[in-house]
Amino acid sequence: MIIEKITIGSEYPLEGLLTIPGTEEKQYPAVVLVHGSGANDMDEKVHGVRPFKDIAEGLAKHGIATIRYNKRSLTYGKQLVKALGADITVKEETIEDAVFAADFLRKDVRINPDKIYIAGHSMGGMLAPRINADGGNFAGLIILAGSPRRLEEIIKEQQDEYMKSAKGIIKWIAGKQIKKMSDKFDKIYFLSDEEAKKVPFAGNTSLYYFKEWGMKSSADYLKETTVPILVMHGGKDLQVLTDKDFEGYQRILAGRPDVTFELYPDLNHMFMPSIYNEIGKLMKEYKIKRHVEAYVIDDMANWINAHV
Repeated sequence: MIIEKITIGSEYPLEGLLTIPGTEEKQYPAVVLVHGSGANDMDEKVHGVRPFKDIAEGLAKHGIATIRYNKRSLTYGKQLVKALGADITVKEETIEDAVFAADFLRKDVRINPDKIYIAGHSMGGMLAPRINADGGNFAGLIILAGSPRRLEEIIKEQQDEYMKSAKGIIKWIAGKQIKKMSDKFDKIYFLSDEEAKKVPFAGNTSLYYFKEWGMKSSADYLKETTVPILVMHGGKDLQVLTDKDFEGYQRILAGRPDVTFELYPDLNHMFMPSIYNEIGKLMKEYKIKRHVEAYVIDDMANWINAHV
């Protein structure tokens, strides 16, 4: 296994790692790893877990290369806010760099340019069909713990679930905040772009971030996608759900022989065994150092190699 430090992009250059399985004179299939929400590093580290590191090293054992990189919002968060303000969208946050990573791989003589896949986790899985359409031109899509729904719907649902475990004054305060947030989301598609940019949301985002993304949803892009797709989901995932998200993919992609569905009943959002099975204890669960289950990576590798 060869691990090389690389840089993708030019205006916002990002540090990353290219993992090559070996030194054989052959062209390897490769995967672009695309993060979930938040300012993630190249390993997609959340406290004690590093799922992208696990996946990259695991796929290399199966003869598959990977590229992973620090997310633009991690390296250039303040610069993006200063340059774009309320105009920032998932294009600048995620999509452009995933396309840059795919182009980087196509220029490497050790990589088969016709066998480059995307593996998007969580938000990255939701965006995978759009990234493919917006220049990724992948040989196939791997959707890890994604959702075909709009982001604001998932956020509202997660907040409602949190309310079930909240108590006393905390529940009262959270309830008022959630009501205020829901009121903003309810009018999002009735606003013009300029109006949406004037309505602030959490952090430095505005409603325009959600409006731009939701105008054409992941489900809409999926219906136009013609490459093979692998949908993977943990049955104990509390951030995206089996009935609404995994089964939502099954409904949208029903009848397509080039789509594979893998459900892991005991695994969480990070494809690790669930410990607490409670949304209020997710961060506590992620603080426990563990790894992506090997059989998940095996299934991913077997699916890729079956299409090589």
